Formats: sequence, structure tokens, C-alpha cells
Amino acid sequence: MKTKQLLLGDEALALGAIYAGLSGAYAYPGTPSTEILEFVQKNPLARERKIHSHWSSNEKTAMEEALGMSFCGKRAMTSMKHVGLNVAADPFVNSAMTGANGGLLVIAADDPSMHSSQNEQDSRFYADFAMIPALEPSDQQEAYDMARYGFELSERLAIPVLTRLVTRLSHSRAVVETHDTPLAENELHYPANPKQWVLMPAMSKIRNRRLIADQEEFVKASEKSPFNAYNEAADHRLGIIANGIAYNYLMEAFGGNCPFPVVKISQYPLPMSMLRRLYNSCDALLITEEGQPYIEQKLRGLNEQGKKIYGKLTGNVVRDGELNPDLIAEAIRSVIPNAPGLINNQAPAASQIVAPRPPMLCQGCGHRDVYSALNSALENYDSPRVFGDIGCYTLGFLKPFNAIDTCVDMGASITMAKGAADAGQHPAVAIIGDSTFTHSGMTGLLDAINEDSDILVIISDNLTTGMTGGQDSQGTGKIEEICLGLGADPKHLRTIDSLPKNHAEMTALFREEIDHHGCSIVVARRECIQTARRHAAKK
Repeated sequence: MKTKQLLLGDEALALGAIYAGLSGAYAYPGTPSTEILEFVQKNPLARERKIHSHWSSNEKTAMEEALGMSFCGKRAMTSMKHVGLNVAADPFVNSAMTGANGGLLVIAADDPSMHSSQNEQDSRFYADFAMIPALEPSDQQEAYDMARYGFELSERLAIPVLTRLVTRLSHSRAVVETHDTPLAENELHYPANPKQWVLMPAMSKIRNRRLIADQEEFVKASEKSPFNAYNEAADHRLGIIANGIAYNYLMEAFGGNCPFPVVKISQYPLPMSMLRRLYNSCDALLITEEGQPYIEQKLRGLNEQGKKIYGKLTGNVVRDGELNPDLIAEAIRSVIPNAPGLINNQAPAASQIVAPRPPMLCQGCGHRDVYSALNSALENYDSPRVFGDIGCYTLGFLKPFNAIDTCVDMGASITMAKGAADAGQHPAVAIIGDSTFTHSGMTGLLDAINEDSDILVIISDNLTTGMTGGQDSQGTGKIEEICLGLGADPKHLRTIDSLPKNHAEMTALFREEIDHHGCSIVVARRECIQTARRHAAKK
């Protein structure tokens, strides 16, 4: 017997994992993946089973912790946004060499259209690079079902499995049929050959050859996957290939009845026999894929036979941003102008009476007072440069503060400020949040401390991970101790409350430490106004 629930894509995948015998979930918050671990933390069954679900310091530590649980035979998952997979890339790629013991799902939530990200990278390339299988649900039901299937696939093939979500699927709801009876968790058991988990060159060479040999099995699993499908149709003027949520858009564009043959791809490596069948039976191919032209690049060699392949590389499908049913309909019409069955359902134009609301720091946010004081402090210096970081405080780039000059990736504020100071820049100021500091800022600060770099590091501590909704920050209450442990000079490790009444004092403190001409750290602390309200409400 099954029940029905209305779930986000993130929630569906998380619930599927819990019901599939999950023992540990590891993550660092990042839109659009945050709700996965949050759901595990709130789920009654997960609490009853005491499934591990604490936030990790960053995605690398989360990946390694999940890998450790897999080593012990338990089912584990780690979730992150697409750029978080960059942070976890070292253990992720090497996990293909160790293999998996307990089922291991690595969930990457990509962000086409960059709703809250620096880029649009496509995590399927990471799976291909690491040579591991990947899953990509087309809807919330598949997200739920893929969790159990993914764990079973991981254990059967003894390899981690990447699961790719996208923003529109992660953050939209649908009715999902769920299991009533959860699977038991795995018993503790160790790898049959624990030596393969020691990646010294002699063992890695053996594992690399095994990984290459296993590719054939991975392809066979993809060919037999219940999530890949060949949908036959009468009109062979065009064959369409659609991945994940793009398949959903394609069906919507035709009202659920596509007149052209379609290959739906939701498991990788690519099911080549399906694709060859489609190519051989159709006059041309159109590839509609959410993300970068991954499938299209893989299939370009087929063009040697002379049939045309249309997609993002030919300009028939838009290459940036998210797809939608209208864009897919336009792509089909660009190849078959009078394609039958397309539904003309253009989205309405944006309302002209709704006032635009650009993003801005909350009223009462401590970051505001830091930027106000910093701008005042820098007024009397020639060509000051402020290196920003990833967090709510990135909004300091916008009006009215216009306070930062760079923002590249988590932790880059400190290291870029150090590099600028090495080049002779003064003042060189880094501003970073408390959660980002413990995520990726500590090692950069260690470099700066060891060289006594001529920089001012401002740690704007709001006692939480504010940008993603107020999750726990690993460094809460420990920032000064961490800095001292890294070797900071106690005379130039200063703390101040970032309050409007302290504007003059904070301005003077910033100037004093800029003029120090060495590595200075100011911890400006004030609790996030949003979490403060929640804490007050609970009291």
C-alpha cells in the first residue's frame, strides 16, 4: 500500500532516501539543494532512527564523511549545489577509485539561469569525468523512486552514484506516491577488499583498470534502466532526445502526446543502443537538454553518416538559462516549422503594475552597519580595494553601499586580498561571513598570518548561515579561538558589535587596523535579524 504526499523535488529525494534505509546525510547549505538535509532533520522517521543529519563545515568534508559511512557498509548521501561539487571534487573523483561499500548517493543540485549562483555549470560532466553512473529525475516522483534505485545501483556496481537535480525540479511541488514501509538500515559491514580504499599508486593502478573495465557494466545498467525510455511515434522526420526535466517540458509542449520518437534520458552513461536506434530511424535529431550541451557533444560523431543533429551548439535550442515548454516548442518549430500537436501556450507578459524589488540586505542586518563603517573608514585612502565573498553580505556590492570590488567563490576574499597585497595594493580589505570563514576561509587566513600580509580581514559574524535560511554555522562562538589557533596576533584580533550606535568606533577601528601594515582581523558580530526573530518567537 502506498500514500500520496505533496513534495518538493528536494523533499521527494530526501524522503525516498530515508525510506530506502538511509543511515547518514551530509551537506553544506546551498540553493537549490538546502531543503534536502533540512527535510531529513525534520522527518519523524529520521529522528526515530537517529539518522545522522548535522550540517558539515563544507562540501568536501560532507563528501568525505559520507564516504566513510559507505566504507562501513551503511547507506549515505551527501547533497550540495553545483558549485559545491567543485569544493568536493577531490574526494568525489577519488571515490570512483575507492568504490562504494554501502550505497552512496552524491546529490548535486544545478542552478540553470543562475538564480543564486556564480555560474551554470552542469554536474553531468563531473560524473563523466569521474567515470561513475549518474541519475537525473524528470519529475518529483522519479526523484523519490531514484533514491532507493540509486542506493541499490551503487551497491550492485560498488560505485558512488551522482544524482543531478535542477532548480525548477528542486523547488517545485508535485504529488508523489510514497512507500508505507521503510527498508531497514544496513548492518555494519566492511569492504571485501579494504586495500582498494588505500589510494597509493600501486593500488590505484589496479583500481583504475577495474574502473575502465566496469564502464561496460555501467552502460548496460543504463540501457536496462527503468528511467531511460524509447518512446516510438509515427512521424520520423525528427527524433528528439530529452534529459531529466527537459523531458517534462517536451511532453508539456505537446500536451503529453509527442508525434515524434523520443529517447528520454535519466540515467548515465548514455544508453547508446537507444540513441543509435533513434538516429537510424529518423531523418534528423533534436537534442533538448537542461544544462550544457553534454549529450549533444557526445553524439556529434554520429553526424559522420550525414544526418543533421540540432541542439544548443547549432543555435536551435537556447544555450543559457533554463528551458521551458515554450522554448522547446520554438526549437522544434525551427526544425519542423509546421510540427503537429504543439500547444501554443505562451507565458503571459510580466505585470507592469508590480514594482521591481531588487535584492537588498534586511533592515536591521549587521552587515549594513559593517559596510557603512567600512565605507567611512576608506574615504581618506587612495584606491582602496575590498574583496568580497559568498553570503548575504555579497549584496554590499549593490546600492546604497557599493562596497565590494570582487566576489568569486567561497573563501576567495581573504586569499585575493592577500594576493593583491603581495602585488603592492593598500588598503586591501577582505570581508567574509562566519559560515564562509569556516567553510573555506581558514586556510587562506593561515597563509596571510604566516606571511603577516598587509591586509585587513573583516569577519562579519551573524551567528548563522544566513543566506540559505539560518542553518547552523560550525564556527558559532569560536571565531576568535579559531583565529588565535591559526596564529593571529592577539593585539590585532579585535571584536566589536556591529550596531548603528557603534558606527564611529567601528570606523576608527577599521582605520587603525588598516594602518597597522600587517595581518589584522576584526570580528564584527551581530545576530542575523531573521534568526533573532525566530529565537525570540520560540522564547
